[in-house]
Amino acid sequence: MSVAERNNIRLQGAGDRTMVFAHGFGCDQNMWRYVEPAFRNRFKTVLFDHVGAGHSDLAAYDAAKYASLSGYAEDVVQIGRELDLQNAVFVGHSVSAMIGALALKQAPEMFADLIMVCPSPRYIDDGDYVGGFAADEIEELLTSLADNHMGWSSAMAPAIMGNPDRPELGEELTNSFCRTDPEIARQFARATFTSDNRADLPSVKARTLILQSSDDIIASEQVGEYVHKSIPGSRIVYLKASGHCPNLSAPDEVISAVAKFV
Repeated sequence: MSVAERNNIRLQGAGDRTMVFAHGFGCDQNMWRYVEPAFRNRFKTVLFDHVGAGHSDLAAYDAAKYASLSGYAEDVVQIGRELDLQNAVFVGHSVSAMIGALALKQAPEMFADLIMVCPSPRYIDDGDYVGGFAADEIEELLTSLADNHMGWSSAMAPAIMGNPDRPELGEELTNSFCRTDPEIARQFARATFTSDNRADLPSVKARTLILQSSDDIIASEQVGEYVHKSIPGSRIVYLKASGHCPNLSAPDEVISAVAKFV
């Protein structure tokens, strides 16, 4: 099986540099459909699905490998080597922001710019650090997902998306969650929501942009500011967009912020 087949890689655009778009938990590359085309005239663009998502090869899923985010980061590095990436731009939404940071540690020459859309290095509160959830809340969330995947998706996706005045957005995210294999979703959720990548942030050497949404129940402004303060020289842009998926709810804002940065 090739890397391209495993991760359902799609190449578009033209340019001297490459921009890689990585989706978050419960999603696939389709979540970038409003943003990625805007950069095809300046960059070669790369879309892909994490193993277990979208049209990736489900046979490649290895529960041991993907029990932590490092397994997904290994895949990003393999994709980069397959495409001979150097000095590229990595755009990661949600958990893929941290996957990108981990990939940078493995192959620092691969990405010169890191763009984190609604990132969180840790979702569980820890002392003075406010991730947004108590440990027992995360366990309750994971148990609920394991017990009733469809019900969990229907309840959580609209809350994560926000924008209650635009219910079609929450419906799209619900459908995306529901398409994911329940067992893979359960394991990816555990890898995501129990992760702690705070110690990895100070070593990020790439130029870094953080896009912070408002009213984001998954990654609050306090979390975004923590990421900003922890990555040397990083920039943060506060979007007018609300909810955790501005790439869907406010793509023009995301395009504008990214274009100004790169």
